[in-house]
Parts: sequence; structure tokens; C-alpha cells
Amino acid sequence: MIFLRYESFRGYLKAYPVTSVIIALNALAFVLLTIAGSSTDLRMLIRFGAFIQTFDDPYGLSEPWRYVTSIFLHSGFQHLFFNLFSLLVFAPPLERLLKPLRYAGFFLLCGVAGNLASALIVAGNMLSVGASGAIYGVYGAFLYIALLRKASLDESSRKTVYTILIFGVIYSFISPGINIWAHLGGGIAGFVLCGLFQRRTIR
Repeated sequence: MIFLRYESFRGYLKAYPVTSVIIALNALAFVLLTIAGSSTDLRMLIRFGAFIQTFDDPYGLSEPWRYVTSIFLHSGFQHLFFNLFSLLVFAPPLERLLKPLRYAGFFLLCGVAGNLASALIVAGNMLSVGASGAIYGVYGAFLYIALLRKASLDESSRKTVYTILIFGVIYSFISPGINIWAHLGGGIAGFVLCGLFQRRTIR
């Protein structure tokens, strides 16, 4: 089972530097938001870099940097906790597979792809924050591996991937306030990018 973590705190930081930095940045942003006012205050989230779609700017192109900054913001502790837990457990094997620098690019691209999918499909008045698009990119990458690189995953890890994806999709549809399009966009991007990155690694 590749998703079980046995490393010490120091060992984890050394083995998975990019995942560790991403977790730290998300936690730091949450602390700063809380100190500044509230992590659920829409005005505060906008000030800190939430992804905004308005009727005048439905694709968020007037401030494109928000496609990236919004990945590191979370609205409420529960939102932060579940995303950081997912990163802590599921991201390390992918970072090890892709190597840190490539994984960093992968993570950001999936997060941006999630926001882009939301922008293209919703194209209206909406505010989005969270690393969920990028995390679903990680899930999408493991779906690619489970389906097309079966020898790289043991059976229990493969079943875990399928289970997480099934529950993730159900949760995305039934929970209020969830940006389902960001999840789907990030997941599709992760599937495609993993295939591209794996081919480059093999060559």
C-alpha cells in the first residue's frame, strides 16, 4: 500500500519537499486569513487572492494571478483540514514518482486547470478557493496509473484509488458550495499530465 506513511516528521520533510512546502503555504495562508479577520469572509478571501468570476469578467482574466493564488486559500478549518489530509497522504507517492520539480509544475497546472474549467463552464458570478482542483489532479494521476500502468500499483492501492474517486465524485455532487467543475477539471488535467510526464520519464 503506497498511501501509508511511515516516515518521521523530519524524514517526511526530506523525502517530500514540495508536498511539505505546499502544506506549509496552505496552513500559513489560513493562519494569516484568520488573524486578518476570518477565513470565511469573502472580502478577505478576495483581498488574499481568491479566484473571482464576475459578469463583467467571467473568466477572471483581468487578474490572472488569482488562478494560482486561490489554490493556497481555504474557506474554513474543515475545508483546510480535509485538503491538507489528502495532500499529506496521497501526494507523496506521486512526488516520488514524478520527482519534486516536475511534481511542483504538475500540482500548479492541475490547480490552474481546475479554475480554468470553472471559468469556462460557469462563466458568471463566482468565487473559488482551495487546493481541491490540484488534489483531484493527484487522484486523476493515480487513476491513469491504476488503469494504464497497472504494474506500478499493488492491488490494495488500486482499490484505494477507485474508492477515493467514487466517494470524491459523490461528495462533490451532493455537498453545497462545492465547485464540482474545478474538481473535474483538475482530475482530467491530472490524468492527462501524468500520461505526458510518464512518457517523458520512460524515454
